[in-house]
Amino acid sequence: MRKLVAFDMDGTLVDVKSSWAAVHDHFGDHNEEGVRLFNAGKIGDEEFLKRDIAVWWKHAPDIAIDDLEAILATVPLMPGAVELLAGLHKAHIRTAIVSGGIDVLAKRVGRELGIDIVLANGFRMDRNGRLTGEGIIRVPIREKERVLAKLQADLGISPRETGSVGNSEIDVGMFRRSSVGVAFLPEDDVVRKGATNIVEEKDLARVLPFLLAGDVAELPPGPQDF
Repeated sequence: MRKLVAFDMDGTLVDVKSSWAAVHDHFGDHNEEGVRLFNAGKIGDEEFLKRDIAVWWKHAPDIAIDDLEAILATVPLMPGAVELLAGLHKAHIRTAIVSGGIDVLAKRVGRELGIDIVLANGFRMDRNGRLTGEGIIRVPIREKERVLAKLQADLGISPRETGSVGNSEIDVGMFRRSSVGVAFLPEDDVVRKGATNIVEEKDLARVLPFLLAGDVAELPPGPQDF
């Protein structure tokens, strides 16, 4: 039986592809160059985050954490999220968000869904709550496996007792640390191949039977579509 389920946030618990892009969209802008450089390995997480903030500064030089909370307040939960978390709570399974997204949104989602642990990336602020341009990296985008491993060690929970849910290639590392890894609305075949189970319907509640099932070894071999 699983004791912990770790969730990606963007595109999984919330119905937006990226919390960062949601803020860019609010300003009618983008950070395509930052994405290109990061994907090419030419900048790291800290510089990527700084470039995101720089985009916002062009439109709101005094942007503060309260402004981000207001912008992200309208981001909707993924359909079925409430039902899924209710089912996990009923089974007394601990839950965690492990996300490279924005912690302002992750904390809101955590409160609304009753998630036990929230790990996401944030910002340094001045005494008035304005963003300084520096970030707080709690979940390096390509290191979710390491972050989940530390969380498991802290909680005394093994990979065999862990499930995970995500939609992108960077979530495959969490799948490797889990006995059940569910690809929810997977972005590509890399995610599908890395998962034990696949849900293609836009209803997060469809994930619940896989997380409540026995060890993956008891399931039919290979990814199982729902």
